[in-house]
Amino acid sequence: MTETLSPALPDDIEALIERVLRAADDRGATLATAESCTGGLIASVLTDVEGRSHVFERGYVVYTNEAKAEEVAVPARLIEQNGAVSEPVARAMAEGALRASDATVAVAVTGFAGSAGPDDEPGLVHFALAAAGAPTVHEEHHFGDIGRGPVRLECLRVALRLIETAVTNR
Repeated sequence: MTETLSPALPDDIEALIERVLRAADDRGATLATAESCTGGLIASVLTDVEGRSHVFERGYVVYTNEAKAEEVAVPARLIEQNGAVSEPVARAMAEGALRASDATVAVAVTGFAGSAGPDDEPGLVHFALAAAGAPTVHEEHHFGDIGRGPVRLECLRVALRLIETAVTNR
């Protein structure tokens, strides 16, 4: 159970956090995150369970395009060509976080958590997961204009599920 966020998290997310951390611990996996629209929420829950936080290696909150380029080596040209909220950028974020850390699994999320610009889709989120010795996985989700908080919770569910799948298939 998360220590700090437990009162605010739905029970299914609490259970998923426990399963992810237990599986990572049991298999010797270490985790990293590269987060944009979730602003560090994934990293926060992965470090909030007493006795299990040692599986978390590090997290990058890369909210701006500059941060994506500087912290996890996403090429600026890739962002310019595809937009920050895109499959290529999500993949590059996950792969960059894996390379820049000592983690064996890295998850990345980039999207529009709330109201976006006139040409942007609220609730559009791209996820990627990179793991040592495995191809990078991508998922695109359309959560809709449900608000920043609900989109972030949905992102948490998806990211944790991706990590759980990667870790249990090691």
